Amino acid sequence: MAGIALRGALERRNTGRSRGGGGSWWVAVRAWVAGVAVLAGLAVPIALAAPATATQTRTLAYVANEGTDDVSVIDTATNTVVATIAVGDSPRDAAVTPDNSRVYVTNVADSTVSVIETATNTVIATITGFSAPFALAVTPDGSRVYVTNLDNTVLVIDTDTNTIVATIAVGNTPFGVAVTPDGSRVYVTNLDDDNVSVIDTVTNTVIDTIADGDGPTGLAVSPDGLRVYVAKFNDDAVSVIETATNTVVDTVTVGDGPIALAVTPDGSRVYVANQNDDSVSVIETATNTVIDTVTVGDFPSDVAVTPDGSRVYVTTADDDAVSVIETASNTVIDTVTVGDAPRGVAIGTVEERIPTRLRLKAEKDKKGKDSKESKGRNGVELIARLTAEGEPLEGETVTFTTDTTTLCTATTNDKGKATCKVRGKQGKEICYTATFAGDDTYLPSTATLCRQHDHGRPDTRRGLPGQRDIHILPMSPTGA
Repeated sequence: MAGIALRGALERRNTGRSRGGGGSWWVAVRAWVAGVAVLAGLAVPIALAAPATATQTRTLAYVANEGTDDVSVIDTATNTVVATIAVGDSPRDAAVTPDNSRVYVTNVADSTVSVIETATNTVIATITGFSAPFALAVTPDGSRVYVTNLDNTVLVIDTDTNTIVATIAVGNTPFGVAVTPDGSRVYVTNLDDDNVSVIDTVTNTVIDTIADGDGPTGLAVSPDGLRVYVAKFNDDAVSVIETATNTVVDTVTVGDGPIALAVTPDGSRVYVANQNDDSVSVIETATNTVIDTVTVGDFPSDVAVTPDGSRVYVTTADDDAVSVIETASNTVIDTVTVGDAPRGVAIGTVEERIPTRLRLKAEKDKKGKDSKESKGRNGVELIARLTAEGEPLEGETVTFTTDTTTLCTATTNDKGKATCKVRGKQGKEICYTATFAGDDTYLPSTATLCRQHDHGRPDTRRGLPGQRDIHILPMSPTGA
């Protein structure tokens, strides 16, 4: 059987390797079959680097590390890990939503799916109700995520509520999943049945089953939706399915143990990760022939292509790394160290929110002592000014606090200013903080100052008239 041969190959390659708390993914599968922020920053001087002059984007690769139960975030411009996000137990696959705002990650060992917010690189939801979720794919409109479960089902997530809304029975040991560009069909490989299920997304029912060789694993749909490419682990081949007829129209011999594949954005190439011979086969789709073979790291497990088609990222589980292939030359140009046993990889382009600058000062309350707005002899008016790219931000909310007490909230005017009047205590130093929480466009920022309330007499300890110093705590450009 396909599953027996695949299990043997995978177990041989993982013998003697420690995978931390998660272990190899197939160990988790066998166990199932057997019984089934607080963001912190250091205060810095008032002088700040100037904010970016325009909104920028970064293309990021999200790598699910099975052994360390986390996701590494690689900046593809520099091929460096810029964030590490803790997720569930034994993460196996990742998928980015079309708007690049979320990453969904399957956690095989604890039967959950983690939802990562890309703007903050934090887990914002954990979805339960699965049975060893394995692979997943998002519909083009971003409304649904289809998740293969090793109990021979596909579960459907509603992304608005992050809840399971449908369960679809498929074949034995569903492995890979892919959605057509028009969102009308979902293709699922059934590893131990040697076939592919075709799901109608309107009815969420299986409308066809395609016999497809020995051990179908990963699959991908061409950008025009006319072809589905299926890796067949035990056949050392890739089959080509015509979606109009749901029939296999060609078979391409590749390396030993093809496990995953990805199609370039222009549809001209298919990159196939061959797990047993540590290589990637490059298929030319016009002729369905292998035109190149690229040697990569140890035990390649998944593959993803950048949106511009210039790079291919291949996870190599036994190297704890990702091989980076330049598509122009089909050579490995970099290797990125990530977490333990990287498996799934997905790529998205994330728009960076605009950095903001918040300044805070305190002035003696200018209102007369008999005014209703007067805070008395020790009254202080806190004035915060919020800017982005050197320009004032109008209509944003600023919150003023001291210790854990909220003093007031105010909305910035056309000059970016928000004010709050407070009462001080004579002879006591009080630290005030102004905070802008940020939104979908702008990053958060905060500013703090400490003031000695002494009727405005200079504080000789500091050389400043009644205030000690000012600290501004800017957020990082990614909000993390």
